[in-house]
Amino acid sequence: MDYKRDVLSKFNTPFLKHLLFWGIVFSFHTITAHWAFYRTLQHTLEVYAIMTSLQVIVAYITIYVLVPKFLDKKKNIIFGLSLLILLILVVTGYHTARYYYLEPTYPQSYATYLQDFGHSTVWERVMTVQVTISKSVFFISPTLLLLMYKFYRDQQRLSKINEQKKTAELTALKHQLNPHFLFNTLNNLYALALKKSDQTPGVIEKLSNILDYMLYRCNDNFVSLQKEIEMIENYLMLEKIRYGKRVNISFEKEVDKEVKIGPLLLLTFIENAFKHGVTQELQEAFISIKIHLHLGQIIFNIENSKSKNGVERDDKSSIGLKNVKKQLELLYAQNYSLRIKDELNNYSVNLKLAAR
Repeated sequence: MDYKRDVLSKFNTPFLKHLLFWGIVFSFHTITAHWAFYRTLQHTLEVYAIMTSLQVIVAYITIYVLVPKFLDKKKNIIFGLSLLILLILVVTGYHTARYYYLEPTYPQSYATYLQDFGHSTVWERVMTVQVTISKSVFFISPTLLLLMYKFYRDQQRLSKINEQKKTAELTALKHQLNPHFLFNTLNNLYALALKKSDQTPGVIEKLSNILDYMLYRCNDNFVSLQKEIEMIENYLMLEKIRYGKRVNISFEKEVDKEVKIGPLLLLTFIENAFKHGVTQELQEAFISIKIHLHLGQIIFNIENSKSKNGVERDDKSSIGLKNVKKQLELLYAQNYSLRIKDELNNYSVNLKLAAR
């Protein structure tokens, strides 16, 4: 059973799916071809190999270049003009292949056409509006099918994101904000209140801001990165009060423009750094956090020392990390990279996200 599942998973890759799709398109063309016209199997296969190849070119240039660069950015006029130019070039390519290869190679099949229009050049054929429109519709048809499938897949992914957010809102405080953090912060707050410390109002404000942000400000799929940074700064301030001189915290951020990020994605990594790098450490621990923008990406790095007591990571940390990975897959699809290094003395995370 596992072997069959492994085999099926290998065939369930995007490359093989696309290969199967174009195989079906090519087969459909050849099966429905006008065999009386093409006469031989070789002629039929060559004609539709050329035409299917041109359909492939139109499809992938449109889907992976024109749509993301122009249509997704609401540049509809530029998209329309670019698509028109692409279709004209492809139709020109078809007429060129037919003029210089197919007609000389299979003159009997094209005898009637050559008798009536054989004198016309490639460009004259392209300028025949009715023929160009007909060929353009033919070449763009698979593209429309793929775009419909892409839209359907994106809608499914959006639906999964919405389902994930429903559970994420309920589990945010359980998996992102450790109950021990809240408990210890309240204890520290109680101690500060007894001492009538000047820090008491600040601690209350920071804790209130964190809870307000998590409960009420994270209702969208993407939120301001600057707001996430403010929440992280509040979190770090409270942990600094909690651990005092036991931890050396470095937080560098270089964010020079407004971008968006999935909410609460970074907090799990920061919370784990405290839990496994500071809690069990008897000497001074360190946590280094860096957030910056580079070439349209949000780059997050965190590194922390590991306790020499050798405390192993518990299931709760694994659950938190799995939740973050699942949210990354749903929110960013293939537009992220996550690297984790668990070394003898250090633990580090490098996360790159496409800026929104």
